[in-house]
Parts: sequence; structure tokens; C-alpha cells
Amino acid sequence: MTTHDAADAFRQWKDRKRYWWPLALLIPLSPFVSWLLVEYLHWGLFWATGAWILLLLVPIVDFIAGPDGHNPPREAIAALQEDRYYRWCTYLFVPLQYSGLLFACWCWVHAPMATGEKIALSMTVGVVAGVGINAAHELGHKSETHERWLAKIVLVQSLYGHFYVEHNHGHHVKVATPHDPASARFGESFWMFLPRSVIGGCRSAWAIEAARLRRRGRRVLSLGNSILQTWAMSAALFVALIAGFGWQIVPWLFLQAFAGITFLEAANYLEHYGLLRARRSDGSFVKARPEDSWNSDHLVSNLFLYQLQRHSDHHANPRLRYQSLRSAPDAPQLPAGYAVMIVCAAIPPLWRAVMDRRVLDYYDGNIELMHTRTTLR
Repeated sequence: MTTHDAADAFRQWKDRKRYWWPLALLIPLSPFVSWLLVEYLHWGLFWATGAWILLLLVPIVDFIAGPDGHNPPREAIAALQEDRYYRWCTYLFVPLQYSGLLFACWCWVHAPMATGEKIALSMTVGVVAGVGINAAHELGHKSETHERWLAKIVLVQSLYGHFYVEHNHGHHVKVATPHDPASARFGESFWMFLPRSVIGGCRSAWAIEAARLRRRGRRVLSLGNSILQTWAMSAALFVALIAGFGWQIVPWLFLQAFAGITFLEAANYLEHYGLLRARRSDGSFVKARPEDSWNSDHLVSNLFLYQLQRHSDHHANPRLRYQSLRSAPDAPQLPAGYAVMIVCAAIPPLWRAVMDRRVLDYYDGNIELMHTRTTLR
């Protein structure tokens, strides 16, 4: 197909969600929304508005709206990839994220808040940080230098800079194998997965980055180390905030970072739970396919998460931008959007009641296939 034909196909196809994508920016605005609701309704519970939006409002609207099922035709994807409107929907997340963080720091110091309300605001800011890691996930996959730097900047708030290296060069290579710390094993609870993924991901990222620098003849402990860059930026940010607002913000800064990391790792947990890539006859793993990720096509949560839930297509085509991702009906399907599934993951008996039978159904009831799945290729 010529460039002209692709442009014609793009013009003929209409993205029904085009002007709904800015809804994702409501998340970084949630600290301001929290303050307005508390100021005028006088109910401290609204300091947790960010959490209420993601864990209560989005699932309700998801249930009402139903699944999406609306995919761009393949002929329109080339032009869709180049439409810069969609890029600005992610770029704007960055200034809004840091505006919200600064405002939260001011609230922690100057607003009349009880300790529980400060914790609630930390949860709101943590949701922003967690969804921010998802925005960094979108930006970090791209080849443009400025987008990769924006990904690093977004990760600074959550102290999770190694994700930039580990996700692209570790997780995408090892996904749905026993070697990937971010792929949850069958029967593993989220609270067992969380430290394994955080520690394993950090170790893997450092090994990958050290090997990259050595191949280029550069020192590991240098300014060229992407992990050290983001860690230094995190240290500079936290020092600047503490210098500006005082030591009283320290526990809340670290609490919001922990909440953001936990939110991100909860998404990691559910994306590949119990799945194992097929092996070749020599024992090596085949290339990742859509079937190696749990898919979810719930409309509203996909709008808020830049279609992270179309995870099956993302792993099959990691260079596609979020607006171009397609649903994968042949992949294993989650029964709800990420918000609902994250709540389930936090309660291990509930998670296993919901998900274990789905994993077993996917493997036709043969639990051995989860450990010995083979194929001749």
C-alpha cells in the first residue's frame, strides 16, 4: 500500500475515541480536584479522589459502557501512528503530573489536614505516579529522543527509573518465561510477587545497562548510565521539594512513591499471570505472541490507561502507539478492566477464585502445560 492509499484509509476511518483520550489527563489533575471537593464539600474522604476515580468511578462506567471492540483497520495504522494529536495526549501528562505533585506538597504543609487525610492525598498522588509509569511505558517504547527523555522524567517521581531499561530490554525479551521477574507465576499471590518483581527487575535492569555500557567501552558508573541518570534526577527532585516545603513532606513523598510502584506492579502481576510461552524442541522459547498476555477490552479503563489493557497486541507489536493497538480476541481475556482486577489481586483468595480457573481453562485443565509447554518449530 502506498503512503497516499494509507492516508486515504485513515481519512475514511473515524476514531470514535479520538476526543476522549484527554480523559487520561484527569488523573494528574486529581490532586487539584481533591482539594476543590474537600474545600467545598468539607469531607476529608475526597483527598483520596485519585483512588476513587480509578478504583470506583472507572469500573462503574466500564460496566455501563461495556467492551470496546472497535479496532483501527490495518490500512489506517501507518497514518494513525503519525497523527501528532495522540502524542500530545501523553506529552501533557508530564507538566500536569508535576504540577499536581507540587500542589500536593503545598497541601501537606499548609492545608488543614489530619494524618489520615495526608495519607489519603498520598494515595491520590500515588495513583498519579502509577499511571505516570504507564505514560512512561508508552513514551519509553518510542525511538524519538525527546519521548525517551520524557519517559525518564515521568519515572522520577516514583523512584522507579530502572523501569525504563528493564521493561524495554528485559521484560519484553523474557516475558511469560520463568526468567522474567515481572511475569507472575500460577498460584503466586500479588504480595509474594511484589518484592520479587521489584528486586528482580532492579537487578535485571542494572545487569542489562552495565552490559550495554561495557559493549560500548564505557564505564558503568558514568553519566551515560540511564539508571543512574533517573536515580540522580529522583534524588534532585526530592531534595528540592524538601528544601522548598520542609522535612514534614518526607513520609508523604515516599508513601506516594510506594503507592505508585505498587499500582504499577499490580498491573504487571495481572498482565501475564500463569501464562508460559511455548518452547521449541531445543527448549528455547518461541517469540512472544498475543496469547502470552491477558487482554482486556474494557472501554473506559483503556481510555485512562492509554490502552495498556490491549496488552496482547502491545507485546506482539511493541512499537505501535497506544491509539493503534488492536484487541486480541484469541488471547486469554480478563473478566474486567485493570481497576477491578487490581482490587482482586490485593485479596489473594479472591484473585485465585476469579483467575485460577481461567488459567486452567486456557490450558485445557492440564496444569503440567504451565511448566512444560512445548511446540515443534
